Amino acid sequence: MDQPKRLPGEETFPAFSVIIPTFNEADSISRTLDAVKKLRGRIEVIVVDGGSSDGTEELGRARGMTLIASERGRGAQMHAGACAARGEVLWFLHADTLPPNDALEQITHSLSDSRVVGGSFNVDFDSRRLSARFLTRFYRELRRFGLSYGDSAIFVRREVYERVGGFKPFPIFEDLDLMQRLCKHGGMAQLRARVVTSSRRFEGRSFALTFAKWTFLQILYWIGVNPQALGGFYAPIRDPKLSQEIS
Repeated sequence: MDQPKRLPGEETFPAFSVIIPTFNEADSISRTLDAVKKLRGRIEVIVVDGGSSDGTEELGRARGMTLIASERGRGAQMHAGACAARGEVLWFLHADTLPPNDALEQITHSLSDSRVVGGSFNVDFDSRRLSARFLTRFYRELRRFGLSYGDSAIFVRREVYERVGGFKPFPIFEDLDLMQRLCKHGGMAQLRARVVTSSRRFEGRSFALTFAKWTFLQILYWIGVNPQALGGFYAPIRDPKLSQEIS
């Protein structure tokens, strides 16, 4: 297999692979793809679909994006996209997350330091509800401890991603697992620039109950419970419709 090109922090602008996992994201994907198309730089956009039935694939295809199919699951889909990517930098963007206009310049600047292997953005949740404002503040506090999640638009040098083995096909906390392994290989930049992401998984039900479940699962993860074992408990949190069906 050809070895990926190194990104040693020179004046050369890196080639980016923007990897977007999707599953029935027709309500969100158009805005995200349109925002990505406005970014300045040499990029490819890879939409990795997990079997959508709502026209998500057609929306991506209409915008000229590369589409590939994968087994459903965010970790598995993002890894499939990374395996198909050609860029020197891999940038994992959720389908309901909007990047800032200067996102590529921000990433490039952070990677000009050869000690930095990747990083993430600040997160603003898009609702004006009190719960969304709380989540935005809460995420800020988590970053003080070096914690970043997938909706913070994680980016990484491709060579380092491949070295650590990439995303695991976990049903939950695939992002934390990757970040833990990346931190062992270099610095992770915490950019001040903000992405705007949806708070939908915390809406349509009791916020306090949903947040409590999410926090409890976090505790279980950090004390060593396998993410595969936690997956069944997380499905109702990630998917509001599923939550309503189960309840």
